[in-house]
Amino acid sequence: MKPTLVALLAFLLAATAQATDRPQLLILGSAHLDNPGRDVVNTTVENVLTPKRQAEIIAMVDRLAAFRPTHVAVEWAASKQAKLDERYAAYLAGTYELTADERDQIGLRLAKKLGLKRVDAIDWNEDAPGKDEDYDYVAWAKAHGKQAQYDAHVARVKAWVGDEARFRRSHSVTEWFLQLNSPSYMATDAKLYFDLAQIGDDAMNPGAAWVGQWYARNLRIFNHIRALAASPDDRIFVVYGAGHLTYLRKDAVESEQFTLVEPSTYLKGAP
Repeated sequence: MKPTLVALLAFLLAATAQATDRPQLLILGSAHLDNPGRDVVNTTVENVLTPKRQAEIIAMVDRLAAFRPTHVAVEWAASKQAKLDERYAAYLAGTYELTADERDQIGLRLAKKLGLKRVDAIDWNEDAPGKDEDYDYVAWAKAHGKQAQYDAHVARVKAWVGDEARFRRSHSVTEWFLQLNSPSYMATDAKLYFDLAQIGDDAMNPGAAWVGQWYARNLRIFNHIRALAASPDDRIFVVYGAGHLTYLRKDAVESEQFTLVEPSTYLKGAP
């Protein structure tokens, strides 16, 4: 064996060992199953509390449980962990009925199945630095003759979420989540933020400022995820709005803090 090949082999073995010494992280991107209507353009999710959809969700959670997470984390303000603790305690006691919210349907349900003592709140969604107008790309577009540019962006998003709604009507819940966590979905979602970043000029660019604070929000969320990992043996499961998926995954990979686990491995049935 040539010395260069020996060195390469040693490097690869060392890299593999380093990766396996990291906590595992599985991030499941989700639609907001209870249709809260908080986005500029909102996709419509049918009632997931019907017997058919409940059976599909239970089967999917059973498959996800094979990941054996030591922590289950959800899109809930970290500053309001006590309220989440109250909800989870009531659910364990049988005095709380799960709503359609994905935090309930997947997060609480999975944590109970695994016998975890709590569900972790990891969200941050407070005001960004500066004035509101620094981020108001809608008002800027209207005031600077760029309404058509903004309307074209909204039209693209509406067409996309319309396709999503039609897909869900004829597919199982597991198929919904396979689509939401696919590379093509993540790429389409990430690309749309570049539309917003163009709404502005050199004097004031509220579109770029808003996208920048979106990146910053995801970094704060990721910091909360990092804080859960106390040892290399931790396996952290996160269910979050699919719009965050690309950025949280990117943070996990580039920080080299976790071994990223693909949700499709478990959605399709753990090996």
